[in-house]
Amino acid sequence: MDITIHASFLPHSDPEASLAFYRDTLGFEVRADVGSGKMRWITVGPPGQPSTSILLAPPATDPGITDDERRTIAEMMAKGTYGWILLATKDLDATFDRLQASDAEVVQEPVDQPYGVRDCAFRDPAGNLIRIQERR
Repeated sequence: MDITIHASFLPHSDPEASLAFYRDTLGFEVRADVGSGKMRWITVGPPGQPSTSILLAPPATDPGITDDERRTIAEMMAKGTYGWILLATKDLDATFDRLQASDAEVVQEPVDQPYGVRDCAFRDPAGNLIRIQERR
């Protein structure tokens, strides 16, 4: 089989704030931006990796989702327990300093984990957890 990861989904609650975070703070390229208002689907990705993207999308837009499910998703997003992604960098300390200087919400400073990785964690404007590991 020849299967690759093309895109991963993260919800947004404020498309402009999410766009600014992923483009300006993380340095990702904007690959697509469709829709308007809160109903925007924004595709971003790391430079040099054109075949791997993150789709920032409004949550709970599927017409099959109930109002109770929409409330649950909104509550989970507010707590930061709905979406998350794992990224990697060669220089974790420099990446952490850049993110911290941007006023991103720090969840965990860089630390050596007992399971063999060094990582840190932030939240994006929608509350999604972003863990960043140092590539060794």
